[in-house]
Amino acid sequence: MNDAAPQNPGSEKDDDNGGSVSRRSALRTTAGVAGAGLGLTALGGGTAAATQPAAAASATSAQAVPERQGRTMAGVPFEGRSTVRVGIIGLGNRGGSMIDLFLAVPGVRVVALCDTVRDKAQAAAAKVVKAGQPAPAVYTKDEHDYEQLCARGDVDFVYVATPWDSHFEMAKAAMLAGKHVGVECPVAMRLDELWKLVDLSERTRRHCMQLENCAYGKNEMRVLRMAHAGLFGDLLHGAGAYNHDLRGLMFDPDYYEGPWRRLWHTRLRGDLYPNHGFGPVANYLDINRGDRAVSITSVGTPALGLAQYREEHMPPGDPSWKETYVNSDRTISLVRTARGRVVRLEHDVSTPHPYSRINSLGGTRGVFEDYPERIYIEPDHTNDEWGDFAAYAEWDHWLWKEHANPPGGHGGMDYIMVFRLMQCVRLGLVPDFDVYDAATWTAPVPLSHASIKANGAPQPIPDFTRGEWKKSRPGTDSEKPSEKPAG
Repeated sequence: MNDAAPQNPGSEKDDDNGGSVSRRSALRTTAGVAGAGLGLTALGGGTAAATQPAAAASATSAQAVPERQGRTMAGVPFEGRSTVRVGIIGLGNRGGSMIDLFLAVPGVRVVALCDTVRDKAQAAAAKVVKAGQPAPAVYTKDEHDYEQLCARGDVDFVYVATPWDSHFEMAKAAMLAGKHVGVECPVAMRLDELWKLVDLSERTRRHCMQLENCAYGKNEMRVLRMAHAGLFGDLLHGAGAYNHDLRGLMFDPDYYEGPWRRLWHTRLRGDLYPNHGFGPVANYLDINRGDRAVSITSVGTPALGLAQYREEHMPPGDPSWKETYVNSDRTISLVRTARGRVVRLEHDVSTPHPYSRINSLGGTRGVFEDYPERIYIEPDHTNDEWGDFAAYAEWDHWLWKEHANPPGGHGGMDYIMVFRLMQCVRLGLVPDFDVYDAATWTAPVPLSHASIKANGAPQPIPDFTRGEWKKSRPGTDSEKPSEKPAG
């Protein structure tokens, strides 16, 4: 979130704008990215040929599952340790606020920080010292200095909160240096990069996670437990979204450092930010844990909202007048699963409307819908009248019962996520989600673009688990662990 913006529990985060990505790289021309940059061919590690149509590339390559280069990371626990030593890359809006939560969790030390903006790194370092921890190492030399942070011998976990363009390279560097890594959404922007992260996680035996805070929202965790207890009957469908009017923020030079986020609207036509909607619904449906996403079909409206906003609010001569926006103002996608269920995803950050992640789940016994929250399940409700979701507080996850008033923004979900993640690392537990979830939740970024380019033609979603999805295993619906570190 912007440091100056209110952290409304009902609103959702925007990715960080102050990380180690080059400010010059954010201003590079974007020609060719929309086609060749999707990485839809050579899923094991190649790039798409510039002349190959995106739809044809995805239709052929997404069906070919590359051979596993290491053992699966599904069900693999962390090593366990008495203290988790954390390095943070990116200390802008997101990283600069999330450091407070890492410092608030017992058994966590922040030992290293990296940002190309020295003032931000120094301000974050002052927070560490104020919290009573030793002064952290600070890396601000250049846009590659994060590699020095990753190479440190006293870092166990790397947290990445930088602009999207840099996520893949930073996650890669962390794993190659022997570190577990958590990345803000989305974990990468290309399909081949998603496969590379899967391969790297398996080869290095390091976890690479999409830090999806919405999976730890109070409503989301309550619905998850109710779904797994059978209150919705046999699950049939779900829906999630990122519908958030960001027009003012994307044109605000003081919010995002440079136009990096707005420039993605000149590159891709599809869903740029599917994770907040897809992640929680995937958890409800046990995606990668008994079911899997097999295809996505996407359609999109014309791209009008940003251009109209620019015309009304930006002065002549502003650099944004050189930009041509192609990203659909609203993208609607349907994801089909192996068990025949359907997930609807929406993305809209370019038109005026109230904030919504939709967050809906339906089954043979009833349905939950959020924004506003309401529920209708048999036999509790009759006469076509919505019921009060607050009446189901007994189904709250143990994390929310234990932390009834968590600190931090976004209604406390950020703290719950950090607490649980650090607990898993410290106690030597299996993480609630893994690299396969990161890849699956992010795959709609390139594939929705490919589908829209192909007039809504379905695009296969790769089986990143290479068959492991058929095995039932725990996820975010966890049991409260014993507070005894492994080893």
